[in-house]
Amino acid sequence: MTEKHPDILCIGAMLWDVIGRAPRRMAQGADVPGRIQHIPGGVALNVAVALARWGLTPAVLSAVGCDPEGEALTAQANRLGVRTDWLSRDTGLPTDCYMGIEDSEGLIAAIADAHSLEAAGDTILAPLADALANWTGPVVLDGNLTEDLLARMSRDPRLANADLRVVPASPGKAERLEPLIAARRGCFYLNRLEAEILAGRAYPDAASAAQAVVARGAARVLVTDGPHSAADAMANGPTLVVTPPRVTVARVTGAGDCFLAAHLAAELQNQPREAALRQAVEAAAAHVSGKDVP
Repeated sequence: MTEKHPDILCIGAMLWDVIGRAPRRMAQGADVPGRIQHIPGGVALNVAVALARWGLTPAVLSAVGCDPEGEALTAQANRLGVRTDWLSRDTGLPTDCYMGIEDSEGLIAAIADAHSLEAAGDTILAPLADALANWTGPVVLDGNLTEDLLARMSRDPRLANADLRVVPASPGKAERLEPLIAARRGCFYLNRLEAEILAGRAYPDAASAAQAVVARGAARVLVTDGPHSAADAMANGPTLVVTPPRVTVARVTGAGDCFLAAHLAAELQNQPREAALRQAVEAAAAHVSGKDVP
């Protein structure tokens, strides 16, 4: 039996997350008891896993080592409903890793080691020339890709008809998205700090930050702001705002990826903009509270 063709391509980081969580506030240099998890992660894979929970069939294009970590990661992704048929596995590089520390208030610090993905470069895009040629569906791009590769992808004829959904991965990588903004390609999913970096100044809320990035040339921008209202701004259209429900913080890492997946799933079902934004906000809040949605 032939496997179903993927609905969505998620291009970027697929790695292991090592997340330490403490149940109370932590000061710099603190050494406290808590829990440490070793779970599949990376923006591209996180979004793909969340999309699979919405009943979609995502595939990841990334670089994953042939080491034991890579074998285990690929097997786990498959179990979670993600297609891994087109991964770049023969780079001779180790599987990447992310390490984060969270306390009761959220993320304290994190380090993303995506050097293998960066070194693999455009080899991860090889399937777009054969097995996945003439792609016209949604493509999620994450900021763990290098700025040079993102710039080339903004002009890549293999993605000319794709619906690009772009996420920076972290504030430190937000500026990598500049070529896509300049090319007026893609719908951007940002937190307020990332939007402020791209806009070049601070803003009081998600709506004004989203509008500022649209004013810089982006066609559409969605901005989250933790427990505060999220916004969806677009050129030549109204800016929408939805306030998330209040929840107790159980985890933070991956909330933005759940937001993107829920929003994209809603739009693929042709839901109106406000309904899609509300579904995204509620899914992110549920993730932060420790639940998985749907």
